[in-house]
Amino acid sequence: MGEEKKGFFSKLKQGLTKTRDSVIYGLDQIFTGYSEIDEDFYEELEEQLIMGDIGVNATSAIMDRLREDVVKKRLKEPGECRQYLIESIREQMEVRETAYEFETRQSVIFVIGVNGVGKTTSVGKLAYNLRQSGKKVLIAAADTYRAAAGDQLQEWANRAGVDMIGGKEGADPASVVYDAVVAARSRGVDVLLVDTAGRLHNRKNLMEELRKMNRMIDKGFPDAHRENLIVLDGTTGQNAMAQAKEFGSVTDLTGIILTKLDGTAKGGIAVAIQSELQVPVKYIGVGEGIEDLQKFDAHAFVNALFDIQEDEQNG
Repeated sequence: MGEEKKGFFSKLKQGLTKTRDSVIYGLDQIFTGYSEIDEDFYEELEEQLIMGDIGVNATSAIMDRLREDVVKKRLKEPGECRQYLIESIREQMEVRETAYEFETRQSVIFVIGVNGVGKTTSVGKLAYNLRQSGKKVLIAAADTYRAAAGDQLQEWANRAGVDMIGGKEGADPASVVYDAVVAARSRGVDVLLVDTAGRLHNRKNLMEELRKMNRMIDKGFPDAHRENLIVLDGTTGQNAMAQAKEFGSVTDLTGIILTKLDGTAKGGIAVAIQSELQVPVKYIGVGEGIEDLQKFDAHAFVNALFDIQEDEQNG
């Protein structure tokens, strides 16, 4: 495992401490507290998973698989179920390789989400992340409603070492996108990152705005690969799920950026969202630093959550 990856793993592990203390500790109590695998044992496990924000959908799938494993593998001791439960959670979280197709094609990525979830910050960190992997990135500052949104994004663009178009308060978001498309084409940009306004309460305007911006890209960048990534704040648990559903009704979500996992006991929401919405978590954030947004890795996430040692990482 590379140094950066290792550093991120330990941050992730540390970041998931609260979740581990609440959810995993509770699960382990059940594994050690029961002497046989019976309905009470299953019910307790199920309850603990749901309380841990893993969600009804994912919990049902995890429990169904566990029951199958118990029969198939002829498990007798509750403790023997732990590793099968871990595998089942991991399976729920797997992100397919095609999830990062935008890295190999000329792409436009819309970053959406309500204000206050770390959206602008995520755009900056994602720009840095993509630039580090050798991509030429341009940011379009199409969140023109929030005072100082453009300044904040410009600061992140400077830190990431990428160019930015737009950022004037009150400008028309669609015209910012138009300018950005023209610039992206003339500069041979690999990825155009579009920061959008974080408003949900006025859905009609938001839908219209996204539609207009999409039309600009259809015209100016017809062959570009398209992504709509929603930024969700991990500390808000079920509320994050509600936001994702709401935005999902307005636009076709292709992935999730889950932020602030380093301060929450609700890290299980990563499992829930993926299962409920069939939208993969593609990036997770565990800190303030520019390197603290990384691709989501189900293996590392579950290892960090269950405190499985790093040297078992690739086992």
